[in-house]
Amino acid sequence: MAVTTAIAAAAMAASMGSAIVVQDQASLRAAPRDSAQQQASLWQGEVLEVRAERLDYLQVWDHKRERGGFIRASDVRRVALTEAQAPALLAVLRFVQDTPGAEALGIGLTAAYLQAAPARVLAGAEGAQAFDALGSFADRLARRASVATPGKVSGATLSAHLDVAQGYGLRFMTYETEGRMQICYEGEFLRRLLAMPAADAEQRARAALALTRPECIDPDLPAHERIRMHAWQADVLERVDATGLPAYLRGRVQMRRASVWSALAFQQARRNAADPAAAASAARALAEFTGVARSELPDEDQSTYNDAAMRVSAVRWALAPAPAAAPVPAAGRPTLLTEPGAPGETCVLLVDAQHGAKAPLLRRCTYGVVWTASASINREGSAVALAVQPLEGWRELWVLRKTDAGWLADVLPPAAATPETGVAEWAGWVPGGQRMLVAREARGQGRYRKAFEVVLLDGLVTERVTGDVSALPLFQRWQDPAWKRQSLSLR
Repeated sequence: MAVTTAIAAAAMAASMGSAIVVQDQASLRAAPRDSAQQQASLWQGEVLEVRAERLDYLQVWDHKRERGGFIRASDVRRVALTEAQAPALLAVLRFVQDTPGAEALGIGLTAAYLQAAPARVLAGAEGAQAFDALGSFADRLARRASVATPGKVSGATLSAHLDVAQGYGLRFMTYETEGRMQICYEGEFLRRLLAMPAADAEQRARAALALTRPECIDPDLPAHERIRMHAWQADVLERVDATGLPAYLRGRVQMRRASVWSALAFQQARRNAADPAAAASAARALAEFTGVARSELPDEDQSTYNDAAMRVSAVRWALAPAPAAAPVPAAGRPTLLTEPGAPGETCVLLVDAQHGAKAPLLRRCTYGVVWTASASINREGSAVALAVQPLEGWRELWVLRKTDAGWLADVLPPAAATPETGVAEWAGWVPGGQRMLVAREARGQGRYRKAFEVVLLDGLVTERVTGDVSALPLFQRWQDPAWKRQSLSLR
């Protein structure tokens, strides 16, 4: 097993056992005194071979650096990699499992335990605990390193801890996202844990959540690979029996399932808008989300809840059947048609009784998913609202409006920020043909915002905006009943 290679090498020839460094920047010196030359700076979790004792120092050999020296005995914990020592190592491992900042030390202790425990023990509940701890340490270390500030002391420490973890054979993936580095644990031991019959429901839930983090999907993954990735994530989450989990952990699993199924619905609809699988995936996403008890979620999960709501809301139109046939335009009123454009494109055509598909009033193409069932025309026939989803978890509102110069198409995004997660949706028409009601919520640049707006069709200028829908009389009077019934913005 790769994770035990380093510690096994140290133990192979050791007559006095091994030692695990427990302090960051512990000094490896040339002689057993504080004034001696420093040979190297060691970090918690690193393993050393003990060869002798001198005063309050241990004489050690560092197999990683191929260098010997002396280290204070108080900076390390000596371990004997024997079956008799395994229970004590597991007890210490349990103690540090949930301690922030002790990830590298925990990885070293886990490696020692995996080396000391016999195979029959590792196949049981104790082995599942060790794999659970190792996966948790690696995942938490990756998450902490992703938000660390480069060049700061904390960033240097986390970089050193990652190096320690990699020294034990753990692998991490690195992606560049919006100018910053996202670090993710590759997940080998989490997958092993899911395959163990001895793993309990909570251990499986933690492993599944770590393996399905949305930020750990390669942003450059092609669409055909991305749909397979989401299908695999859905399968991983299905292996978790959420019924007996604590309420907060069950909520986390349900929110992750909702996000994964909504992403799968988008990719299926992107491949074929009429695919029944997209509707089934969207229905599953909605069912998982509505099963979450928000009052039982801790404060740190509220942002995840909002993100899951936006992702599910983005694909909710997959549940509405698309028009079976092209509608016949009524006199003086436009209607929408779609047709293929360039490879991967869908083109929206606005037609009426005098302007057919060959000479439409307006033609606009997109690589996103056009939710044709969302199309709504105002009473005056001068504006059309249409939901278009270009990205997972990001749905825009197209507004096609009539002007003196002809018909124009404008895009109303969820927020004026780099697309992350968000939904802009039509909520109703105000009689008179001058205004429309819009609900928008989005997370961008680390901030979440939800707003209900009265928007002027002339230039799509927001006339009034509020975070409380009851504060807008026009919303109370003219909001569309179907929108009110189906929208997640009113949660």
